[in-house]
Amino acid sequence: MRPFSTCTHNLSQKHKSPSLADITPDSVSSYKANLAAYREKVKSATASEISQAAATAAAEKAGTGNENTNDSPFSGVSVKSLLYGSPTGKREEAEMEQSYGKVLARGKYVHEIVFHMVKPDRVGGYVELIGEEYPRIAEDKGNNVHLVGSWKVEIGDSDTFVHIWEYNGYAGYHQTLNRLAIQPPYQNYAKTLPTLIRSRTHDLMQEFSFWPTSPPRSLGGIFELRTYTLHPGNLLEWETHWRRGLEARKNVMEGVGAWFTQVGSLNMVHHLWQFGDLRDRQLAREASWSKKGWSETVHKTVSLIGKMQSRILVPLPWSPVR
Repeated sequence: MRPFSTCTHNLSQKHKSPSLADITPDSVSSYKANLAAYREKVKSATASEISQAAATAAAEKAGTGNENTNDSPFSGVSVKSLLYGSPTGKREEAEMEQSYGKVLARGKYVHEIVFHMVKPDRVGGYVELIGEEYPRIAEDKGNNVHLVGSWKVEIGDSDTFVHIWEYNGYAGYHQTLNRLAIQPPYQNYAKTLPTLIRSRTHDLMQEFSFWPTSPPRSLGGIFELRTYTLHPGNLLEWETHWRRGLEARKNVMEGVGAWFTQVGSLNMVHHLWQFGDLRDRQLAREASWSKKGWSETVHKTVSLIGKMQSRILVPLPWSPVR
């Protein structure tokens, strides 16, 4: 399982409910600098991964069986969780069984997206409750799960919070639920949560093979969760066009992940993007149209969509991806 972990956070801000008002011109500049540094690390990691794969292949061919260590600048983070185009990543995909789900997905991980619709007058208590329990779950190495991120919806469904978890397959999902069910802190959480929320939804998803989920990072800024409900039977065609579309957009927009649902609300696709602020989002989306292949992606996919929704999110202080 790729090593996710809860990012370090300011304990004094742990129970603060975030808002768009937290985003300032200075924070946008910080986002830009952090993004440039992050992309440089990804570039270095790509070279390291390819070099290691070539050395390993040469050693195997020579019959030495020698394995080189990986001195990637992402210490403790699997490069294959970032790079789907490396030799290692390609071999991993080639070995997958050709079932419908595995043609589209990386296959190893199961993701859960959780929406909590919170009572307006209980937002503070809700943030305090999950601010204690979610980091505890994520940091417990005995659990077979990692927290990708937690966000508050600022534009869209008011008083709604979004959480994305990553499990080591369906076996990891069941094992984690069984383990949590007997833990007193989780029992208290499960008892208290219904008093704070109006409703909740849980869907199980897999990530698209061409767009692996981001590891923990702290770039700053805002997020956009775009949700598409496709007409039944169009998921494979969607994947084909968006594989090209991401190539057109990746240099002007920063993607976090893309998933398709398998249990719960079916025929749904979620794309998560990160921006400095709303103006940065506007400029990035406008720049996409100048990139070769993007207009074709839009033209080919619009007829596949039955419904679409955009939510602007801000991360909670302890979110691993923020």
